[in-house]
Amino acid sequence: MSEPKPPTPTPGDTYKGWLFKWTNYIKGYQRRWFVLSNGLLSYYRTQAEMGHTCRGTINLATANIVVEDSCNFVISNGGAQTYHLKASSEVERQRWITALELAKAKAVRMQAESDDSGDDCPALPPTSAQGGGCRNSEIQSTLRTLGSKVEDLSTCNDLIAKHGSALQRSLSELEGIRVAGDMGDKVRQVTERATLFRITSNAMINACRDFLALAQTHSKRWQKALQVERDQRVRLEETLEQLAKQHNHLERAFRGATVFPPSLSNPAIDSKGSGGSGKGDASDEDDENEFFDAMEDPAEFITVPADPKYHRRSGSNVSGLSSELGMDDQSLDEQSLTSNAESPQPLEVEPLRQRRTRIPDKPNYSLNLWSIMKNCIGKELSKIPMPVNFNEPISMLQRLSEDLEYYDLLDKGAKCQSSLEQMCYVAAFTVSSYSTTVHRTGKPFNPLLGETFELDRLRECGYRSLCEQVSHHPPAAAHHAISEKGWTLRQEIALASKFRGKYLSIMPLGSIQCMFEKSNNHYSWKKVTTTVHNIIVGKLWIDQSGEIDVVNHRTGDRCHLKFAPYSYFSRDVARKVTGVVTDKDGKAHYVLSGTWDEKMEFSRVMQSSKGENGTEGKQRTVYQTLKAKEIWRKNPLPDGAETMYYFSSLALTLNEPEEGVAPTDSRRRPDQRLMEAGRWDEANAEKQRLEEKQRIARREREREATRTANPPEEGTHQDNYEALWFKKIDDPVSGEAMHIYKGGYWEAKDEGSWDICPDIF
Repeated sequence: MSEPKPPTPTPGDTYKGWLFKWTNYIKGYQRRWFVLSNGLLSYYRTQAEMGHTCRGTINLATANIVVEDSCNFVISNGGAQTYHLKASSEVERQRWITALELAKAKAVRMQAESDDSGDDCPALPPTSAQGGGCRNSEIQSTLRTLGSKVEDLSTCNDLIAKHGSALQRSLSELEGIRVAGDMGDKVRQVTERATLFRITSNAMINACRDFLALAQTHSKRWQKALQVERDQRVRLEETLEQLAKQHNHLERAFRGATVFPPSLSNPAIDSKGSGGSGKGDASDEDDENEFFDAMEDPAEFITVPADPKYHRRSGSNVSGLSSELGMDDQSLDEQSLTSNAESPQPLEVEPLRQRRTRIPDKPNYSLNLWSIMKNCIGKELSKIPMPVNFNEPISMLQRLSEDLEYYDLLDKGAKCQSSLEQMCYVAAFTVSSYSTTVHRTGKPFNPLLGETFELDRLRECGYRSLCEQVSHHPPAAAHHAISEKGWTLRQEIALASKFRGKYLSIMPLGSIQCMFEKSNNHYSWKKVTTTVHNIIVGKLWIDQSGEIDVVNHRTGDRCHLKFAPYSYFSRDVARKVTGVVTDKDGKAHYVLSGTWDEKMEFSRVMQSSKGENGTEGKQRTVYQTLKAKEIWRKNPLPDGAETMYYFSSLALTLNEPEEGVAPTDSRRRPDQRLMEAGRWDEANAEKQRLEEKQRIARREREREATRTANPPEEGTHQDNYEALWFKKIDDPVSGEAMHIYKGGYWEAKDEGSWDICPDIF
């Protein structure tokens, strides 16, 4: 035969092959290419049509499969669709019948599970059942997979019984033959029955092999998980025993505590102590506050509640305590940590427009990685277009502007009288910029050179922001934001990435700076490393890890933030962030703690002392703090965010069309707009056109730079591109070259004059 025999169908596999389909009484049966996948039977005129034109599809979950004779069979879904099909032989027909019955059984099960999913998986509070919910979901998924394999085995068992009975009947008939003329037909029939039995048996064996391999794999994982749970239980019991001992000791110490006389208004609280009458009080304080390290705690410091006497201080004692702590202000009162009563409240301003709250739902397009790799064969690496399937419909410039979602933290920081308190708000703002990344696994569009994005929220929020792509090799974006509340934010970010097999590490390069007009405080910091896990196999998830030093260059204050990487064996909460605010002398004043995807809290340090050595032999610091107060909490995602790329309320408005923006604004980018509208095929074609246009413009600039070079440097390529709204300087703060806003954009917008803007789209 000219066509090779298709492989034996196995449960869950895609099955393809040629069949003859009845068309009409004039043309009769016509040869068509059929594809069975995910419970759907589709057909095409030729194999080449699979990429673009499907002639028809029938859902097997509601279909009936009827065998008419040795080669013909009919598939119907109740009258709306009916396929009369014919195979080239009875063996080929039986291969298709086996594959169709298996696919139908699986489609019926999947439909029943989807109908009952609401009852099987009740919603759990995220704070109390986040880790358990993920684990239960994984177990339920595994059980469903194993159940599916068992159902496949049951279906194959029924088929084997059916074909085995037919084979037995044929053998019985063969034994009863007496006329030699019928011998050839009976032998041929027995041979076909035996072939059908062998096909079905092979399917059964393959299903058994898959089930066994799956069971063995998950058995090892479950045994490992069980051992981990046992070890955690033992550690928990030991920790509870230690806590019980500490609680008993603290109760005894509290009952025997010494009451301080009222005349002692300025006690020595430094860990070194002081002479005179304060010495005995310090020793009593140490007796009251004997603390223990947590079991195997990897943290660099420990926080414990401060002595109750700090909470009972009256307002008249605040100034004395403040001066003793070396503060440069009189704002120790706890109410000043969250608000400033003397500052005027902002007036309610009616927004200029009603911002949108939804975008078109993300299409459910499947992506075949191998087809992408196949299309890249023989092409130049720089000309291989990445499909928009990996993207989300916003650009990197818009993603940078999302850092301003929690601009109110900088507004509050601008009102602070204390630079140390202001540092807490700047640190919280630093952490808040990562809150939108927890579910955002899509890649933003790479901006074209010269592309801009403005975020004008002057009337609604009191700030306006501008981003511009200032370099293409390496890609770098400059950002400038200014607020009426007295702060300015600027940054230049370039990305470096490393693919490490199972995960992708993204290292942002460049610094972020924030200046406050009233106090002249100038802060700077850098971003941590973002890691995208399960690049090849599995569900993508994102983690942030590393350390950040937020520095006040005017006062020397510093906040050291630590983003703990995720660890399956860690007992700490996932995505944990801790930080300590210190002055120029290294003395701690505030402690911050929380998670980068939910909230941050800060508390005032009243005393610090050195504790026992940790697990790695390092001596950890014990901070006695006041009651922690929440400084930042993530805004809830809008309803239906899972179908809108997990965009926040601000992100939903970033690509909303606006009048008066520059012709280079990201909102005008055609491929990005097509993707948002769900027209991904057109977006891919438009994206390829824009990238090729950018390459042509770059080559033209290189040729122009080569002609004007004096003398021309042989063998080198120059690009004389200069940013339109930013200028490059040597930053005295960071010591690096960076682009800062040189002005002119908002004036050009007011005048409606964009003549100097290049045509990049």
